[in-house]
Amino acid sequence: MRLLLALILPWFQFFTIGRPIAGIICLILQITIIGWIPAAIWSVYALSQYKTDRKIERAVTGR
Repeated sequence: MRLLLALILPWFQFFTIGRPIAGIICLILQITIIGWIPAAIWSVYALSQYKTDRKIERAVTGR
């Protein structure tokens, strides 16, 4: 679900993962039509980093 959100509303996805400053910057980038593609790519990348961080956190706390 977050991946779909990252493609449709990239700026809002940043708010769901707890990065509001990046969300505001992404919104400014997304205002232009040409900036939508880089904003979506940035959002998907940030989402993958978020998932990786969560996996590492679970592995460390599980030991």
